[in-house]
Amino acid sequence: MKKLLVATRNRGKVAELLSLLDDLPFELLTLDDFENVTDVEETGSTFIENAKLKSLEYAKQTNCLTLADDSGLEVEALDGAPGVYSARYSGENASDKDNIDKLLRELNAKKDQSRLARFVCAMSISDPSQNLFYGEGYCPGKIALSPIGSGGFGYDPVFVPAGYQRTFGELSAKTKKKVSHRSIALKKIIRFLSEIASY
Repeated sequence: MKKLLVATRNRGKVAELLSLLDDLPFELLTLDDFENVTDVEETGSTFIENAKLKSLEYAKQTNCLTLADDSGLEVEALDGAPGVYSARYSGENASDKDNIDKLLRELNAKKDQSRLARFVCAMSISDPSQNLFYGEGYCPGKIALSPIGSGGFGYDPVFVPAGYQRTFGELSAKTKKKVSHRSIALKKIIRFLSEIASY
């Protein structure tokens, strides 16, 4: 069976990705399965640049087919922030609560009453020599007035996807799997991985 590295250390993201990839005929690995792997710095200015950078560099380090993603939240009233800085919006090693608190403070200070936002996910597949494929997914919605729900991770407790009245923190994993930015991006990636698996 061919191996596929899911290149992240984020436990919430690992669980979500592994469940979405479970039906593919690959042996799924994470960064924790490799010793002496150096973390790849996210120096890109866009989600797709970071995803490509990570997938290629981790593929080189592990000599393994690699899936990497970069994802985050873009808020209209904050000119697209936090964007690629979503995970470290309130500083390096920030907690989810720290990031959410800063987001709500900044949004509440704006005269613009719009709370429109979207989650973005960019995914890239690479082998040790090159980027092979990439895809992006988007989930539009709005920011809640305060965090609600304990499910998911990151900004999930304050993000209400379009067409729903509850945050991702309240919705079931099954519902989130249907509409999330990560699921939408992964559908494109899965088609490509299915072709690779058949070779």
